[in-house]
Amino acid sequence: MIEPGVNITPANGKLGVLLPGLGAVSTTFIAGVLLVRKNLGVPIGSLTQMGTIRLGKRTEGRTPFIRDFVPLATLDQLSFCAWDIYSENAYESAMKAGVVAPDLLAQVRTELEAIQPNPGVFDPTFIRNLDGEHRKHGATKRELAAQVIADIESFQESSGTSRSVMVWCGSTEAFHAPSPAHQSLDAFETALDQDDPSISPSMIYAYAALKLGIPFANGAPNLTVDIPAMTELAAARQVPICGKDFKTGQTLMKTIIAPGLKARLLGLDGWFSTNILGNRDGEVLDDPDSFKTKEESKLSVLDTILQADLHPELYKDFVHKVSIHYYPPRGDNKEGWDNIDVKGWLGYPMQIKVNFLCRDSILAAPLVLDLALLLDLAQRAGMKGIQEWLSFYFKSPQTAPGLYPEHDLFIQLMKLKNTLRHLRGEDLITHLGLEYYD
Repeated sequence: MIEPGVNITPANGKLGVLLPGLGAVSTTFIAGVLLVRKNLGVPIGSLTQMGTIRLGKRTEGRTPFIRDFVPLATLDQLSFCAWDIYSENAYESAMKAGVVAPDLLAQVRTELEAIQPNPGVFDPTFIRNLDGEHRKHGATKRELAAQVIADIESFQESSGTSRSVMVWCGSTEAFHAPSPAHQSLDAFETALDQDDPSISPSMIYAYAALKLGIPFANGAPNLTVDIPAMTELAAARQVPICGKDFKTGQTLMKTIIAPGLKARLLGLDGWFSTNILGNRDGEVLDDPDSFKTKEESKLSVLDTILQADLHPELYKDFVHKVSIHYYPPRGDNKEGWDNIDVKGWLGYPMQIKVNFLCRDSILAAPLVLDLALLLDLAQRAGMKGIQEWLSFYFKSPQTAPGLYPEHDLFIQLMKLKNTLRHLRGEDLITHLGLEYYD
């Protein structure tokens, strides 16, 4: 338990941001940070850079920026390390992704070209629609983990970073259920030696990071750290971990709209969602097993928000359908359509239509930044294990065993800000407000 107003180790020195996957999300994030450093861009979408936090009563007028309230690393302190199964440097990869405009990339080309990915850990069992040649090779998965550890240690030494955070920005892996190899740290390490097929590439990266005492966040819906072996390792090494699958396009809209429907007690008969996407993520999700992993993450959101067990007459039998279609002409420009069949007074039917034309990596990049900075803060504050207060950023928040996740975006934001108030010894905000009328 963290006591209010704990001593937080200062954010001195460089912070390494370790990125498995140097594709559209990672390069958009890196390019954005470099551009903001040069005052050539604005970090829109980043809570740590643009968000404020109210302290005390509304009458006190204390609303600092979050970056001034808690001791976060600054953008100038960030240094980047990446892995990928394609050998292109960050500039080449960013140009190929086509998210950030070429004239902007030209402003930071030298810095981007200096970021050359390490060979990636690859297993075609988990990623079937990609086949890069820039790979690691080893007799066992233990050897692959050792190579990732060596990469991290080499980067930290050459860059002079004093600490690091790893954020998975790689592809969605094929769906697989927890196996006996995942049930304890001993079983997992034995399975590494035995080259167990149930250990995915993302688990190898996470294991390497946690063994080195490095916090880990998972931007995809992969199982990765959501297994007893990894939570045990995180606790043993006193390292923060948190949920999976960045909350970006269509699911972001669901976590905004669904709480409103529930707040007004409007019923739901059905929610039909479909997407078209043409980037590397879309290509990977064209494989049914990879899509199943994503589907599990996307479908879980409404059930928890609406709580059909408490409101069966409103939500018990609603139909929820999700599909994603790979459509190369769109590139990173995702389009999500939602048809929402709702019912109101006396059961009268109504409909809501949403057409969200978004840029997936533009929405994800600020999440990578915030998670890197906030996990580093958690580490310096002595917080370890599952960080449920970071649920705000994920489609599938990680929680203690047996505890359902909170998906309501506004409750998640309140939880995040109250955690920051708690760490700095400020009163928590309940929004009761009776003291103004006594």
